[in-house]
Amino acid sequence: MARYTGPVCKLCRREGVKLFLKGDKCIQKCTLDRRSTRPGQHGASRARKESVYGKLWREKQRVRRTYGVLERQFSKHFEEAARRPGKTSENLLQILEMRLDNLVYRLGFADSRAQARQLVNHGHFEVNGRKTDIPSFIAKPNDVITVREHSKSMEYFKARALLLDQKSIPSWLSLDKDALSGRVLSLPSRAELELPFDEQLVIEYYQR
Repeated sequence: MARYTGPVCKLCRREGVKLFLKGDKCIQKCTLDRRSTRPGQHGASRARKESVYGKLWREKQRVRRTYGVLERQFSKHFEEAARRPGKTSENLLQILEMRLDNLVYRLGFADSRAQARQLVNHGHFEVNGRKTDIPSFIAKPNDVITVREHSKSMEYFKARALLLDQKSIPSWLSLDKDALSGRVLSLPSRAELELPFDEQLVIEYYQR
């Protein structure tokens, strides 16, 4: 499966905003705090005036890179959001938030979405009792995400269990720290999400 494997700090510099692609490490130490210019040899040159299209495209890139989704899959998520009843922008965020890799990250089982994606790919999680190793799997309310029994004996998950008390879990999720299990209580609303972008501009980009 194709994925971005380059330096993620370069993505934050290009977008000019912290995307927290390394999780808590971005709070403690961030390249953007030291070098706020765009990457590349011309990054420090005077910025050109951005067009309306450029602004919309840039916002779409911020959303896509925040969730670690490649272009083709992101377009599919938008098409699904547009088909659903309700506000397309909120539908899109809900689809992205209900991806299995994002839920593993939100529940505190990983420090970043990239790390969560790797854990899912390696088959360490099950959804409703069934092994699920597809990071793009879309969960639903009342679905239960659990660390698989054989994975709980790994040093990584033993150490992670001790750190869960320090993690802040969103109100639309619940966590059983002893069982290393989480449940989706409901779809998240926009007010419950603190995100560094304006998703409405993404909708305008696709509807232009």
